[in-house]
Amino acid sequence: MTNAPESPHLLLVYPSTHKLGWARYFQLPSLSLKQVAAATPLSWKVTLADELHDNVPIDEKFTLVGITAMTHQATRAYEIADAFRERGVPVVLGGIHPTVLPEEALEHADAVVIGEAEPVWETLLDDLLHGKLQQTYRAPLPGGTRLTVPWARREIFAGKRYLTTQTLQASRGCPYDCPFCIVTPYFGNSFRYRDPDDIAAELLSFDKKLTVFLDDNILGDPHRAKPILERMKGLGLRWGGQANLRFAEDPELVRLVAESGCIGIFVGIESVTGQHANHPKTANGSTQADLIKRIRDAGIVVEASIIFGFDDHDESIFEKTLRFVRETAPSLPTFHLLTPYPGTALFKQFDEEGRLLHKDWKRYNHTEVVYRPKLLTPERLYQGWREARQEAYSWSSIFSRIKANPRGLFTNLAYNLLRKGPNDALEKDRT
Repeated sequence: MTNAPESPHLLLVYPSTHKLGWARYFQLPSLSLKQVAAATPLSWKVTLADELHDNVPIDEKFTLVGITAMTHQATRAYEIADAFRERGVPVVLGGIHPTVLPEEALEHADAVVIGEAEPVWETLLDDLLHGKLQQTYRAPLPGGTRLTVPWARREIFAGKRYLTTQTLQASRGCPYDCPFCIVTPYFGNSFRYRDPDDIAAELLSFDKKLTVFLDDNILGDPHRAKPILERMKGLGLRWGGQANLRFAEDPELVRLVAESGCIGIFVGIESVTGQHANHPKTANGSTQADLIKRIRDAGIVVEASIIFGFDDHDESIFEKTLRFVRETAPSLPTFHLLTPYPGTALFKQFDEEGRLLHKDWKRYNHTEVVYRPKLLTPERLYQGWREARQEAYSWSSIFSRIKANPRGLFTNLAYNLLRKGPNDALEKDRT
């Protein structure tokens, strides 16, 4: 009697650049690795090592190790990849950083996936098992308006404590092609949506009510988003996601978002003034303040994301932004430093102009200045960003926003308290 051959074993690794302590329990699992696991044939055993929760089992035996990397994770991803390859274990790198810099990634991997993994993943695994692994697997640039993806294999998250493992995508792609964003060049210049019935069926497979949509802009095409929201009504869901503020121009859409169970929405304001301001007035004359209030009045927590460091930002941008936050009272303001990620038009521009301070990828993280601004010094940009964040989360500012958001008072307070500690702890002179 002979023993049956062992199933091939895939290890998926999510690199971490720093320890989060208790805050790791409020994180979400990696979308990219969840989709890779979903695209892996059931004949493969799949294990996840998320460095937020786990030690990477460097000395264990695996058929293949897959590592995802955003730019700030790239250095750590390469360290892990090198350690496995020294032990003779093949490694494939994917994610946004290897997608835009595949030649760099190949210095640390046996293969690199460029673009979306699902179209090429099964071919890659078959090539590996037959000894003909290629160096690169490039997914075709997505087109059309339909998105088809496999459902998640959520069992890979067993034993790990996240805010929720019930995450999914309803759409991918974006037509706006912002210079600081990578979505349009690599993930398509149109909104591609899943079939509403498929989304509803996956939602019904969840055993808890809290769900997070990980779309870049779930409401980007209102005509196609509305059937999805209609099917979510009555399911008792509590969900959050990300969208462009302009969705609030449609009162019916805002109502439908609330009725479908949305408890919070992340919206990109980008800048409160200048050429990068996200439509300070809309086609129907509504201001950003009007739109934020409309969402708040529907009982939805509004997290407004604002970026400091565009070329038309001078010393006045910090006070202008704080005044905007006081006047519009989003539930949660989030301030980021402009970061020219590789693969974006912004990175190409700053690199050609000689304005990049370095290419130390672990510092490309939205919290350090990695280029020379046009109208500010790097030091002043960092200082102004830090001071603005700390002022926005002072007790007086928090209570002022909560007063303007009487619906969901305790939820708003809890979220603001969670943000206050990290903002208070920002370093004074880090650039």
